[in-house]
Amino acid sequence: MKRSAALMGTIITIHVDDADDGPTDGARGSDQRIRERQEAVERAFGWFREVEACCSRFDADSELMQLVARPGVPVRASRTLLHAVRLALAVAEETGGAFDPTVGAEVASRGFDRHYRTGQRPRLPIVPDDRATYRDVAVDLDAETITLGCPLLLDLGAVAKGLAIDLAARELRVWKNYAVDAGGDLYVAGRGPGGGPWSVGIRHPRDDHRLIETLSASDCAVCTSGDYERMGANAQGESGHHILDPRTGATAVRAASVTVVASTAMLADALATAAFVLGPPEGIHLLERHGVDGLIVAPNLERYVTQGFLGPGSTLRPHAQRPADHRPRAAGGPGRIRRAPGAAGPGPAGRRARRGAR
Repeated sequence: MKRSAALMGTIITIHVDDADDGPTDGARGSDQRIRERQEAVERAFGWFREVEACCSRFDADSELMQLVARPGVPVRASRTLLHAVRLALAVAEETGGAFDPTVGAEVASRGFDRHYRTGQRPRLPIVPDDRATYRDVAVDLDAETITLGCPLLLDLGAVAKGLAIDLAARELRVWKNYAVDAGGDLYVAGRGPGGGPWSVGIRHPRDDHRLIETLSASDCAVCTSGDYERMGANAQGESGHHILDPRTGATAVRAASVTVVASTAMLADALATAAFVLGPPEGIHLLERHGVDGLIVAPNLERYVTQGFLGPGSTLRPHAQRPADHRPRAAGGPGRIRRAPGAAGPGPAGRRARRGAR
């Protein structure tokens, strides 16, 4: 079964193959399996609708925009929004603001603010404070609230799609072989159509008719951030892509594309964006500290990889399922937050330089 739908600003494709799930009990058993598979796929698509309804900054009625309209007060939030904001803040803290979900107003000012279905621009219910950073957002898991310390616009684009992919994949785990593809970000499980691991092509950042790398992957997420997807311009007419360096407000220029392989799409998506802003070598340090694999392609097309990034012919899987000698030797081990030499860390130097630049 293969189905596609336009959701979250891209084409979502779900592929399920239950050929390895054992024999059926005649025609009735076969019909039941088909229905179960169809229901699981529909639930998987439902998660994309749910996450979009919670986390979209393009829809004035979304839960996120309702939060944005109430700065200064704790606002009860769904588990979906709490989870997305919490991870975004954790990555922001880890990178000293190189990744920052409060960059939404800056991104919108460059023209990245039209709803993909209607083409309409949502009216902001507040006047954003351009001095806002991730430090102005507080999540209280016990009270299930989020508080915005000042008027700001959250952009959860680097975590929401990954979260939806993970939730969709959870619905499909009853089957052995499946893939959830969300326009460059995907989760693959089991075996692909050819009977072996899934073949995942990484687009060449300067030639959309070529691949810069092909991976064999199984039971993992593969997410790519590139400077070629969406182009816009700031108020001064300067053009640039949609990934900004929140510390300066300028287009991030240290990478052309970043691909991350991780156990979850949400983590891979967020770290790909963060590593894109940091560029090599800081981006590689970040990925290895979190025990994930990755490829950074610099603007001059020079390639930088983590120690555990395997070439064609090998199968990438989450580290826990991999032989020990293939694991990246990350400083402090996976899950530890320790700054690599030369990497920007939390503190005043990591906050937005643009505060005094306007």
